[in-house]
Amino acid sequence: MFDTEIRTLKSFNSYLLKLVEKKLWLKVIIALFLGVGIGLILSPQNSWLTKSTADAIGNWMALPGMLFLKLVQMIMIPLIVASIITGIASNSKENLKKLGGGVLLYFLSTTIISVSIGTILALLFQPGKYLHQQALIEHDAIMSSGSESAKLTFEVNNIPKIITDLLPENPLAAMVSGEMLPIVIFTIIIGVAVLMLPSKLLHPVKLMLSALQEICMRIVNWAMVLVPIAVFGLMVQLTSSVGLSSLTGLGYYVLVVLIGLILLIGVYLLIVGIIGKNNPFKFLRKIRDVQLLAFSTTSSAAVMPLSLKTAQEELGVDKAISNFIIPIGATVNMDGTALYQTITTLFIAQAYGIEMGLLNIIIVVVTIVAASIGTPAIPGGGVVILASVLSSAGIPAEGVMIIIGVERLLGMFRTAVNVTGDLTACVVFDRFYSSKSIINSNQ
Repeated sequence: MFDTEIRTLKSFNSYLLKLVEKKLWLKVIIALFLGVGIGLILSPQNSWLTKSTADAIGNWMALPGMLFLKLVQMIMIPLIVASIITGIASNSKENLKKLGGGVLLYFLSTTIISVSIGTILALLFQPGKYLHQQALIEHDAIMSSGSESAKLTFEVNNIPKIITDLLPENPLAAMVSGEMLPIVIFTIIIGVAVLMLPSKLLHPVKLMLSALQEICMRIVNWAMVLVPIAVFGLMVQLTSSVGLSSLTGLGYYVLVVLIGLILLIGVYLLIVGIIGKNNPFKFLRKIRDVQLLAFSTTSSAAVMPLSLKTAQEELGVDKAISNFIIPIGATVNMDGTALYQTITTLFIAQAYGIEMGLLNIIIVVVTIVAASIGTPAIPGGGVVILASVLSSAGIPAEGVMIIIGVERLLGMFRTAVNVTGDLTACVVFDRFYSSKSIINSNQ
């Protein structure tokens, strides 16, 4: 009987290994649920462990995840530079003029759609009305002392300086400090200059950059081995430190944001089906690995290498188009973040009892559209920008502290939406600017 049990266990183990083989999305889902379960067990809220012990275990559990993020961040700058320049240099001058303007207009349009959805939902459901005012005031009194440094302003007088700062006076310093938007703009300028080179000089430059991109992608393949372990560890750390009690009193607000993000995904699927002429459900199935990794890491920049790989290998997008759109999209196309910021701004205003007229709401929407373009593609980047949006709208910036407990959770969802938006753009532009079909309809 013992031998029978051993054989049964071996058979079951073989079945599980075969089931998850080459299925990254399934490994990530399993790691997510295991991480949440272990995290809840380790949470100090259960009184089994002290907070310091739980934090220490969480930090060690998160080590593979932190190593994964560092490994990807290590090659992020060279990959962005190589991808954008290669993408620009692979197009003709005429095609680039059309593609560049079209991409800019497309990103702006989807951002406006996202903030419009957020505004309608926030005004319709009024999530801030459900937060107890007295509890909010007490919370702010405790937390506001450390929040002053997060305030930024987007005044009209500052616009010329903001525009000027987009051009880095020292590109190497920008790369060292990780200022992504100036790096992208600098790289686009270099890419256009490379495209103007005579063919005998252009060919070796393209060859060198293609080799650099291939090297970066090879490192990415190594990093992907860590993904399930990384996701498990990050989820253990997150759940053990935050717990489920953070959602108390904020559940309705979280629900409204999630409804908005789901509606935005629906808009993307309509765009893929109507404009991109592709099956939306096949599209979703092919990008699930990227969505799950984005959900786990809360960084669209960290999943940019996998986004490139998915666009080219799974969706069949032309390399020149994906190399141009995805690195730029990871920096400036933050539709999920824009929707989240819109709902959160109006939510905090409602919680404080601040009445906002139509003009105030329009100013908030315009500010969010502008601010979302420069939102860092890193975990927590949206919170820093959100503080500036609140300040510009005359709402206390310390209100950000209200949603800190659930910010990471919402960050996971909005990051998955952000990368979905980038891949949607790839499908759309590949249909119009590529000679080949994106996805074989017979697949």
